[in-house]
Amino acid sequence: MTSPGNDAPIPLELAVFAAGSTARHPLPAEGRVSLGRGRDNDIQIDDSSVSRRHAILHLGRRLAIEDLGSANGTRLRRDRTAGATTKLLELQLEQGKTMELSVGDAVNVGSALIVILPREPAACAAAGQGQGEPVVRDAAMQRLYALAERVAGAPLSVLLLGETGAGKEVLAEHIHRRSPRANGPFLRLNCAALSESLLESELFGHEKGAFTSAAHAKPGLLETAEKGTVLLDEVGELPPSIQVKLLRVLEDRKVMRVGGLSPRSIDVRFISATNRDLAAEVRRGAFREDLFFRLNGIALTIPPLRERVAEIEPLARAIAARTASALGRPAPALAPETLAALEAHRWPGNIRELRNVIERAVVLSGGDTLLPEHLLLDAAAAPPVLPASPERASPETPAAPARAAGEDAGAAQPAQSARDLRSEIDALERRRIVDALERCAGNQTQAAALLGMPRRTFVARLDAYGIPRPRKRRS
Repeated sequence: MTSPGNDAPIPLELAVFAAGSTARHPLPAEGRVSLGRGRDNDIQIDDSSVSRRHAILHLGRRLAIEDLGSANGTRLRRDRTAGATTKLLELQLEQGKTMELSVGDAVNVGSALIVILPREPAACAAAGQGQGEPVVRDAAMQRLYALAERVAGAPLSVLLLGETGAGKEVLAEHIHRRSPRANGPFLRLNCAALSESLLESELFGHEKGAFTSAAHAKPGLLETAEKGTVLLDEVGELPPSIQVKLLRVLEDRKVMRVGGLSPRSIDVRFISATNRDLAAEVRRGAFREDLFFRLNGIALTIPPLRERVAEIEPLARAIAARTASALGRPAPALAPETLAALEAHRWPGNIRELRNVIERAVVLSGGDTLLPEHLLLDAAAAPPVLPASPERASPETPAAPARAAGEDAGAAQPAQSARDLRSEIDALERRRIVDALERCAGNQTQAAALLGMPRRTFVARLDAYGIPRPRKRRS
């Protein structure tokens, strides 16, 4: 795929909407990318409706998708405009066949939704950002960012506290850009996403032959970030053995590679972020007190989005405009009822959840105004399912009854549909939670991360669905 009048390929990414979260995967300029539930795929879509080997994306000057004989099918939804009329077409891809795609086309892979989009510049990766600048409207957030500006110029380690998705990474990058290290690298490591052995290798690097697959020497994140800033996200999840080694690095400003014989000096600023109460973790012995004091040069607490209602509208508009632009559409308006629904929602997933909701609404609406029914706020944990067009309704799926004339009949059908959708969502989400716990051997933190869900929300869902909370195994 190339830009008009230019042979240079447009960088693309695949947005995957599933389980109430959005994942983005950079796509190569050309070649084949496999999609499916199995871990051996190029892009794994962890959704029970997706087959283990579901489809292949063909990339190059032409884009296409090929169904690999999936159980639940691959469907392409495309808007066709004729004059003032826009018609929604849904095309079912035959098993084993290939269909051409365009950037912005919405495709159901099972009940997960995928969209090929132009890749976002790194500076604009955070939700709500314009040219790399965060949206700050709330008075408490303005005071917080003013304090962060003063902290940026000092050589202090910074500890960012706040709920999952509240904007800790955005604030960390803002501090980096306002610091004397702005011309150096800004590197982020999610401490909860890697096993203990991989985490050690990623942080400290390794020498050739340090372990079985170490065919070459590799510098760690701390070496790579020389003269820059390292963000240790979810630092509260660090295993005790890594805490000891990180403390030594903070004290000596030297790093020892795995399998190395001599330490290497580093010049790096540390910013840490966590949604845990680290002081409480120290009291119960889960986090080292000396490391806590080293990381806590100054602590900045980010309030949750539900306490920053003034920022919901500008954030939603910015996300909607950016998503629509990537789809080649004008920015949609937000109906007053839509804004009211957004501002009334509790946002347990904060800005990350808002971004998922708005992006999904823009993709599914296809119009120039986002209405409350496009938000699917009660369905935030379930993957969206594109409606089947009447022309392609399957024999097993009874056609919807014709809507009776009058407003009462028109109102009754959406109400029944909402109740049916809620029941389906509950059953699907319960099954996904149980599956995630099984895959993670009962580890609730890893299962929540697998589902893209804040841990507190995950635990609340366990209680709501009557799922017994796994007990920690004792050695």
